[in-house]
Amino acid sequence: MRGRIVRALARPLVMAAVGVAIPLLNAAPATADSVVVGGFPVDVSQSPWTVALASRDLFGGTRAGQFCGGVAVAPTAVLTAAHCLGRDVVGAPPTPDLKVITGRTDLLSDQGKEIAVRSVWVNPGYDSSTNGGDFAVLTLAEPLPSGAVVPMAGAGDPAYTPGTSATVYGWGDTDGNGAYAHSLRGARVHVLPDARCERAYPGGGDGTYAAETMLCAGETTGGRDACQGDSGGPLVAQGRLIGLVSWGNGCGRADSPGVYTRVSEVVRTLSRADGAKALRPGADAT
Repeated sequence: MRGRIVRALARPLVMAAVGVAIPLLNAAPATADSVVVGGFPVDVSQSPWTVALASRDLFGGTRAGQFCGGVAVAPTAVLTAAHCLGRDVVGAPPTPDLKVITGRTDLLSDQGKEIAVRSVWVNPGYDSSTNGGDFAVLTLAEPLPSGAVVPMAGAGDPAYTPGTSATVYGWGDTDGNGAYAHSLRGARVHVLPDARCERAYPGGGDGTYAAETMLCAGETTGGRDACQGDSGGPLVAQGRLIGLVSWGNGCGRADSPGVYTRVSEVVRTLSRADGAKALRPGADAT
């Protein structure tokens, strides 16, 4: 299957609408231990800021209702992809049973907590036709421990330098063919030059890469990447959040690197937007 694909899950038993991800075909083969294509097992204590977005009402209980990832950037604030909160995915307004699962490695365990979402702020600059500005802020009904958050990398941070080693985390598809994980995994990738993604995604059906709002990461030979179900999850380098899983063409393809929302653009946008109030400790999220 060709064309730009976002990396959230479509609802079971419902035909995927335009812009909602469906399991991919013809992705590059993954290793036997892969989840988050080409990945390795991760205990959530190693990345306590990695969370799962869940709705049992919409996605059932097989994987605790998980359909996207997210990342805690403040005690009551979680970043995720805007496309995860689209009408086609969670309804409008979002389903009332929307929760954030934190502190849980295995989605089928009773580890950690499931915290209700008090409010949702979707970037008003998000463009669903290009996936530009693909981020949203969820405000939690109760705070996370201070040690369960990760700092965001602003503009000019060396973590964005091409060649930097980074790790993407999630519970998504293991091989691009709908084999979804129930335990957290990570995959090591490298930040790639913007020119690489501009060549891979120059426009048309495969998508258009825009360096000012997007970040390119993967491996030259492919094989390690985020995939369906990982949308909104964190890409971390040098201890700082640099990207949110957004879109790509297939999973783990050598000529189609993963595209992430550039977190420096998130920082810039939130610094002058209503969504920033969710990042202030003690802020009223209602």
